[in-house]
Amino acid sequence: MSGAGPFNPLDMTNLAHSIVTRMIESTPTPLDSVPVFTGAGLYAIYYTGPFPAYELLAEKNRDGAFEEPIYVGKAVPAGGRRGLDVATHSNTRALSSRIRQHAGSVRAATNLDIADFAARWLVVEDIWIALGESALLRRHRPVWNAVVDGFGNHDPGAGRRNGVRSRWDTLHPGRPWAENFPQRPESQADIEQDVVEYLRSRL
Repeated sequence: MSGAGPFNPLDMTNLAHSIVTRMIESTPTPLDSVPVFTGAGLYAIYYTGPFPAYELLAEKNRDGAFEEPIYVGKAVPAGGRRGLDVATHSNTRALSSRIRQHAGSVRAATNLDIADFAARWLVVEDIWIALGESALLRRHRPVWNAVVDGFGNHDPGAGRRNGVRSRWDTLHPGRPWAENFPQRPESQADIEQDVVEYLRSRL
């Protein structure tokens, strides 16, 4: 390309692109069938179902297309978030455990069907996990990351429940521990409208 500098495969942008490309080339697996495996890394979850607010998103993913994730995330080995000695890829199941936890959240939701979800993932060396996740977030800005917060939440336990119920648990009720939080001031309908407007602006 005229005027362009020499290609640097180790440039951060190019490294991030290679990570994301490798992941999206993988075959999606039904979320209900994600196996236990070793390793840490990044993942994307896709939706193809009939929930009305997600119709534009689901259209992008049906018939095997899987173009737009509803959520992306990462899983690091134990201790990795604190900079401590971490588990190696040969003995951690951080990535499969995280995806399977998400499957449990979807199963618990009263208005979602896990049969409408699929996942891709990529086991990555620890140093590249955050870079890959950031690239996925910038590229797709998934609705459950950007608008409907709370999908990745865990039960904080008694005595540590502060604030109100998440938008995700308001829109998709069913996780038992979420019922311990006070209701939000906004309704399901309010959140659905935000989702529809967001997807119209993105897709």
